[in-house]
Amino acid sequence: MFIFQKKTSLYEELSSFLQKWGLLLGLALAFSGTLLSLYYSEGLGFPPCPLCWWQRIFLYPQVILFALALWKRLPGQGGRDIADYSIALSVVGLGFALYHHALQVLPSGSLPCPAEGVVSCAQRFVFEFGYITLPLMAATLFASLIILMLFVRPVREPR
Repeated sequence: MFIFQKKTSLYEELSSFLQKWGLLLGLALAFSGTLLSLYYSEGLGFPPCPLCWWQRIFLYPQVILFALALWKRLPGQGGRDIADYSIALSVVGLGFALYHHALQVLPSGSLPCPAEGVVSCAQRFVFEFGYITLPLMAATLFASLIILMLFVRPVREPR
């Protein structure tokens, strides 16, 4: 019985921490992901494919959303309504990232590649530990934002 009480208390502390600091953590995650994607493409010269661009489309606006939420800090809300928008963007971005990861790890020709130009979506620039690719890193970021925003969003009463 004592063990379960400890876990509940730890969960409540973690939940309280994430509710309080979740928007700032979300901003840090989204901003870091944005900077890293730009570093890989502009700094290291890895050209982004069409699926990379779609993932960026659903990540980059989140930096602005989190920054506005932190700047506005609506009374009683703390900008928490932004969490729903972040979750929606992250779910779609996660879908693109998982499809892109599958395209890179499955045998060639298993899935259709939307690339029309020089850069193929199936081309791997990073492949660490036999499974970590750039799209998997993006998927991890989107999944982290979804989980974080589930803690941040306000609890709504059932109607």
